[in-house]
Amino acid sequence: MTQPPLAEQLPYHRLARIAPRHQWWRPLLGTLVVAVGYVLAVLVLMLCFLVLGVALGYPEDADGWPEFGPVSGTALDLLSIAVGIPVLLLTVRWIGRRPAGTVSSVTGRLRWRWLGLCVLTALPVLALAMGAMFLLPSDGGEADSQWVGWAAFGRALAMLVVLVPLQAAAEEYVFRGWLTQTAGAFLRSPWAALVPQAVLFAAAHGWGTAWGFADLLVFGVCAGWLTWRTGGLEASIALHTVNNLLAFGVSAAVVDGLASDETAADAGWQTVVLDVAGVVLYTAAVTWWLRRRRLDRTAPAPLPPAHPYGVAPGQWPVHPHGPVPGTWPVHPYGAMPGQGAMPGQGVMPGQWPGHPAAGVPVPPSGTAYPGAAAPWPGTDRPAGPAGTGEDTSGTR
Repeated sequence: MTQPPLAEQLPYHRLARIAPRHQWWRPLLGTLVVAVGYVLAVLVLMLCFLVLGVALGYPEDADGWPEFGPVSGTALDLLSIAVGIPVLLLTVRWIGRRPAGTVSSVTGRLRWRWLGLCVLTALPVLALAMGAMFLLPSDGGEADSQWVGWAAFGRALAMLVVLVPLQAAAEEYVFRGWLTQTAGAFLRSPWAALVPQAVLFAAAHGWGTAWGFADLLVFGVCAGWLTWRTGGLEASIALHTVNNLLAFGVSAAVVDGLASDETAADAGWQTVVLDVAGVVLYTAAVTWWLRRRRLDRTAPAPLPPAHPYGVAPGQWPVHPHGPVPGTWPVHPYGAMPGQGAMPGQGVMPGQWPGHPAAGVPVPPSGTAYPGAAAPWPGTDRPAGPAGTGEDTSGTR
C-alpha cells in the first residue's frame, strides 16, 4: 500500500518556510516592512513623549527636547526598542503568512517554564562575572561615584524590571528571530544564518573599541547558537535580560549612572574577557540542561495540498495494491445505466451486469430468461412466475 509522504522537519532558522503560502520574496518584503514600521512606531512614541513633556512643563534641552531626567529618559530609550515587538509580530502574520508565534519557538509560542529555568541558570553565572568586574583595577573614572539612595534606586529598579525584559526580548526577536529566519529561508546551513545576524547585532550597538565589538559578536553568536540548538528564543532572551538587568542595575545605583552614554561597545579588554567567560559558561550550562530535558527542536513543514478527488489531474486513481494498467475504474453498480459493462468491472461484455451466473449470454430481445414464464412486455427483462410480476433474475 502506498504510504503518505512524511512532512519535512524544519529547524528554527528555517521556520519562515513553514507558511503554507510561502514565497521567496516574503522574507525580503517583510524585512522592509519591519524597518519602515519600526521607524514609524518610534516616531509616534517620540511625539507622544514630546506632547507629554510640554504638557507637564519639563525644561527643554538645546534641541528643544524635554529633559525627563535619567530614569524617565532611560525608560523612553527602552520603550523605543520594545515597540519593535508588535511591529515584527504583525509583519510575520500579515506578510509572512504564518503564525506570529513561530518566531518565538518551533512550538508556536514561548515556552515559559523553559524560559524561567534559563533565567535561573543565567542569574548566578552572570552575577559572578559581573562581581569579578568590580575587582578589576579602576581607571580613576569612578572616584566620584556616589550611592543614589534607596528611594531613587528602588524607583529606577522597578522601571528596569518592567522594561528591560521587553527591550531585551525585542532585540532577540529582531536579530535571533526575524533576521535568522530570513537568512534561513534561503540557506540550509544554520551557521550561514547565525553569523550574519551576530555581525549586524554588534554593528547596531555602534563602534567603540575592537574589544567591545568582539564582545558583542561573541554574544550574538552564542545567543544565535542557543536559539538554533533549543528551537526557540527563550535561552537567548534569558541571557540578554539578565545581562542587561545587572548592567543597568549597577548604573542605577550611582548618581547619574543611567545618564552615561557608554555601552558594551566601549568595553575594555579586561571587561570583555570576563563578560565572554560568563556568556560561554551560561551556554555550557544550558547545553548541560538540554541533555536532561526533552525539548522540541523542529516543526513539521506543511504538506502539499491533496487533490479533492485523491488524484492529480490527468492521472488514474492508484489501486491499493499498485496501479493496474489498462483497466477502467469500477463503477459502484457494475456499469453505467444504458451501457454495457467495461473490462475490469467484474462482468464480461454481453452479460447481464451483476448477474450471479457468470458466462450466461444476454438472450435476444423478446426471449425469456431460462426458468421464467414470459418476458416483460417491450423489454428484454425476464418476468417471474405468471401472474406475480416478480423478478426472479437473482439481482438485488
